[in-house]
Amino acid sequence: MKKLFPILLVLLLSFMSCKQDEKKVGSDNPFFTEYNTPFGVPPFDKIKVEHFIPAFEKGMEIHKKEVEAILSNEEEPTFKNTIIAMDNSGELLTRVAYTFFGLSSANTSPELQAVQMEISPRLAKHTDEISLDPRLFERVEVVYNNRESYNLTDEEGFLLGHIYKDLVRNGSALKPEKKEKLKEMNQKLSVLSVQFDQNVLAETNNFILEISKEEDLDGLPESVVNAAAEAAHARDLEGEWIFTTQKPSMLPFLQYSEKPKLREKLYNAYLNRGNNNNDYDNKKILAEMMEIRADRAQLLGYKTHSHLVLEPRMAKEPDNVYDLLNTLWKAAMPAAKKDLAEMQKIADSEGAGIKIQASDWWYYAEKLRKEKYDLDDNELRPYFKLENVQQGAFTLGNKLYGITFTEIAEIPKPHEEAFAYEVKEENGDHLGVLYMDFHPRESKNQGAWCGSYRDHKIKDGKAIAPVVTMVMNFTRPSGDKPSLLSLDEVSTLFHEFGHALDGLFSQKSYGYEFIAWDFVELPSQIMEHWVTEPEMLKIYALHYETGEPMPDELIEKIKNSSFFNKGFAKGEYLAACYLDMAYHTIDPEKVVDVAEFEQKVINDIGLIPEILPRYRSTYFLHIVGGYDSGYYSYDWAGVLDHDAYEAFKEKGIFDRETAQSFRLNVLEKNGIMDAMQMYVNFRGREPDKTAFLRNLGFLN
Repeated sequence: MKKLFPILLVLLLSFMSCKQDEKKVGSDNPFFTEYNTPFGVPPFDKIKVEHFIPAFEKGMEIHKKEVEAILSNEEEPTFKNTIIAMDNSGELLTRVAYTFFGLSSANTSPELQAVQMEISPRLAKHTDEISLDPRLFERVEVVYNNRESYNLTDEEGFLLGHIYKDLVRNGSALKPEKKEKLKEMNQKLSVLSVQFDQNVLAETNNFILEISKEEDLDGLPESVVNAAAEAAHARDLEGEWIFTTQKPSMLPFLQYSEKPKLREKLYNAYLNRGNNNNDYDNKKILAEMMEIRADRAQLLGYKTHSHLVLEPRMAKEPDNVYDLLNTLWKAAMPAAKKDLAEMQKIADSEGAGIKIQASDWWYYAEKLRKEKYDLDDNELRPYFKLENVQQGAFTLGNKLYGITFTEIAEIPKPHEEAFAYEVKEENGDHLGVLYMDFHPRESKNQGAWCGSYRDHKIKDGKAIAPVVTMVMNFTRPSGDKPSLLSLDEVSTLFHEFGHALDGLFSQKSYGYEFIAWDFVELPSQIMEHWVTEPEMLKIYALHYETGEPMPDELIEKIKNSSFFNKGFAKGEYLAACYLDMAYHTIDPEKVVDVAEFEQKVINDIGLIPEILPRYRSTYFLHIVGGYDSGYYSYDWAGVLDHDAYEAFKEKGIFDRETAQSFRLNVLEKNGIMDAMQMYVNFRGREPDKTAFLRNLGFLN
């Protein structure tokens, strides 16, 4: 079991080494020169931990000078000498930050974590000193008030409006003493969020379910047993098997293990990450964050944090979020209770002598799926070899948009396990670089995400191509078997691929973008619809041994079981949404006891005890990392993506004309046009909930 150094010690050692090496790295620091790499990607192979602090410091120093030159300019403020000038400032700082935060989430270390702890509050302070400088607001306000005289493009007008409104919303119009209070809050939140994130990673890495008796493996598929043996071997635990709270390890165990006590032990370890009253406990950290966020919202003139963050989104205010959640909740719980009753019958008929609890759900759900639909997850995995699924996503990209993907062998990578691809337009023009990183490791955060090491932008009249990264935590190869994915993992790959296309197709001219957070999942979630289309399955779902496509009988079983377990899936997700909203609509004077608060939310919504929120408070990384009062966005976007996919169904799922419209009106414009306007431009009308509810099985 790996232990991290106490964070203060690591921080001190990192600080000392950086200061000692600063002169030595100097001009050798790869951030201080142009990247001499294929397509200008970061030189990951040359970047060392000790390079980051000097590069951040130099980046902030240069940025301050650039901003000061703009703010002290005595000429009348214009869009060019203020907005464009600000957008062109901070190039070095942006380059360093994109690389650092990409690596710290996908390939961290105690040293990188220490840098993150040191630099996060400094970056927050740096950002506040600029955004809260009264001279900036004065200049932007002049430009905003004179916007009609500049002959701005639609993109420029959209961005200017959001820049001005965001400055107001984020405190630029506050009195000086309130600005100082706001700065203190922002810096404190930056530290707390890093602590929370690092604690979850530590707790995830620190637990293993160690099995030494072969009979404790009863029910587990051979591939799962082999993977557990290899994981034990990697930890020098020969002759044993280990399971972790990483989902590729945990979920198969919960699905197939015939040992309820062991299922309970593993699931409880997952549930209690950050809740163990140890050095990595997140209860006090989260409570403090929620209190600061609530106080900050009131300081900025908003009733709650939720009112603050929802204002520029499609939802606009909390009541509209609750309207959606309540509609879905009323349909989800009856469906979940029906499934539970059927699963309990199975348990009783087998003489299990138990009342099903949360840790049993996956086990009996798998049995119910087998009974009702004659479908076993293990029947599907042989057809979902990772490389075939990946190629399936590439083929879909080609069919819809004509783009191609060519692996780049000789290129720096963020981790040795990552793959890199050049993405080209149909005519052969370079579109961007895509990294893909598939498997869990101790240095990687949980979950799956898509990020960027460089965004699209126009500089000196030339387009800068994006560098996008997809990071997943999929089942590893085991023994003589390749990585065979679950259907959920397949959907995750297509989901993140949708985010990647959104980044690759972006046509924004500036560094600025203002994406409505409840719109952001449309580009990703729409890609999931192709996963189980028979035409698509015949392309990529090929048996890893024979190469034969998935048989029609199995495809029909997938179709017939499409509504299966939706009550549970939607119930655990919605419970987390309610929890997120509750935290961010609380009275700021109320100090949150996290355990009591969470339980009260669960009781108030009527969640059955056999289902728990998908994310419990102490490891709910979404609400710490950007989805605060925004976890509902997946279902808000669900309304959009189901309705949007109907356009493809109407004309053919590979229809190029429909795809081109989606690219031009949504993917290229995301962040530089109003979200509803983008959708209407594509669909010809506002979204309809009918397709979403129908595809969930919630319509009679």
